[in-house]
Amino acid sequence: MQTFAYSRPASVAAASAALAQEDAKLIAGGQTLLQTMKLGLIAPSAVVDLTGLSELQGISVAGGQVTIGAGTTHAAVAASKEVQAAIPALAELAGHIGDRQVRNRGTIGGSLANNDPAACYPAAVLGLGATVKTNRRSIAADDFFLGMYTTALGEGEIITAVSFPVPEKAGWQKFKQPASRFSLVGVFVAKGPAGVRVAVTGAGAGGVFRATGLEAKLAANYSAAALAGATVPADDLNSDLHGSAEYRAALIPVLAARAVG
Repeated sequence: MQTFAYSRPASVAAASAALAQEDAKLIAGGQTLLQTMKLGLIAPSAVVDLTGLSELQGISVAGGQVTIGAGTTHAAVAASKEVQAAIPALAELAGHIGDRQVRNRGTIGGSLANNDPAACYPAAVLGLGATVKTNRRSIAADDFFLGMYTTALGEGEIITAVSFPVPEKAGWQKFKQPASRFSLVGVFVAKGPAGVRVAVTGAGAGGVFRATGLEAKLAANYSAAALAGATVPADDLNSDLHGSAEYRAALIPVLAARAVG
């Protein structure tokens, strides 16, 4: 790796200011940034470390919302009794991201800011109709994910927390790629304040997306039986050595039905 300046700010405001340096990058768990730097795919002039910021930590449940600090690790979300009680599917999702090392280092904020097209958290955020909170504003899930590795975050904008409305029902199913444990296809289904939502990760060429056709079927009858014979267009889905677009299209309604239970 090339040399770079390193700083560990004492506040989110200071971290945002440090990002003003040319080519500066944030680091939290480092599960993506360090790997891309080692491979020479990116060479930031400065790395701004968020791990010391207590204001980005913690989980709270109030007013029908589960709010998780952006610096909270996957392992902490999975182990949280509050999350397990309020949104069991979210705790289940967090508990099966990567391996132990990834779960104990990776953070929810880092995952969302990176927006890997096969990451798990984007499906939960979009499926639950969550709100991403930053140091400047609140962004609805439907407005946050703009495409592969692309989000609505602006220059110097830092995710501080994610607020999930507690659903009436929710489920998560993941068909993982055995080596990487990323989702070949992952489906998060929820019935809550925003109605029925079905979010798919791993399958879309542009990243996470909502399967509106499946949502309509489940809105009329929230049961696995409602998805019998349902299909999803293969257009714009990924096709690679792990599975064709048609294979992924066939998996989506199957996993959605399993998520409904």
